[in-house]
Amino acid sequence: MKLQSDPHSGANTITGYGDGYVEINKTPYAHAVLLSSDGAITDWPVRSFEDLATDHFAQMVDLKPELILIGTGSRQRFPKPELLKALIEAKIGFEIMDSQAACRTYNILVGEGRQVLLALIMEPV
Repeated sequence: MKLQSDPHSGANTITGYGDGYVEINKTPYAHAVLLSSDGAITDWPVRSFEDLATDHFAQMVDLKPELILIGTGSRQRFPKPELLKALIEAKIGFEIMDSQAACRTYNILVGEGRQVLLALIMEPV
């Protein structure tokens, strides 16, 4: 699916997604990424939902976002509570949803000028 973005905003936006990929600023990615509304696009060393570990959440906290959206692949799945501890202790709000919903929500929040981080797991096709 293609998504529209505001090319004048300067923010990173999701411009499309599909099975096994996400397109950020019109560049496709087929691996997990951390995407900040105003920062770098970072490779995220998560191969699957089952691989999530505490250091992956600590990496998100280090980026100091206002809100984190966690896209868990083709369906919504919730990480173990102990993995979310770093986000809770840092008082960073988070939402967990399937990856396509996370992409759509990310673009809406970026359009509102929010400091949002998208943690996106890509499932192999």
